Amino acid sequence: MTTEQDKTLEALKTAIQMEIDGKKYYLKASQESGNALGKKLLEKLAIEEDNHRQKFEQIYEAIRKKKAWPTIDFKPDGGQSLRTIFAQAAEEIGSKAEAPTTELNAVQTAMDMENKTYDFYKRHGEKASHDTEKDFYHAVAAEEREHHLILLDYYEYLKDPAGWFVKTEHHSLDGG
Repeated sequence: MTTEQDKTLEALKTAIQMEIDGKKYYLKASQESGNALGKKLLEKLAIEEDNHRQKFEQIYEAIRKKKAWPTIDFKPDGGQSLRTIFAQAAEEIGSKAEAPTTELNAVQTAMDMENKTYDFYKRHGEKASHDTEKDFYHAVAAEEREHHLILLDYYEYLKDPAGWFVKTEHHSLDGG
């Protein structure tokens, strides 16, 4: 008979593995990235995935020891540090970025990974039986969503750097 604790531990093991896989993927992608912006952004994402893993491991150990879901100090910055890195690097590189298909494919794969982890955390947050568990899963899900949006921004930048600058700088042609 599977207990509630067993289900919780299994979900936490899955979350830990997803974060390990994410970190590994981001480190590999950063090493293969052909531009400084990609390297910085992907390395930072690897660090964030590792931070998530550490939090999940803390929770796993507490639950495994038959304690209640612990209150974890986890306060995501809403992607602000990633957006800052992205904005600074994009300014330095400008609209002359070139992206090989492999870079675009790597970013697409990363966006898909972030969507899957978001769905997993959102689903577990909705099923959570304790407020601290629900709050934690929702916070991690929100951060994964933010990762996806930042990767999407990067993808659009790689596909059309000049168009990306026009869109993000909100320049308009007024004829004057």
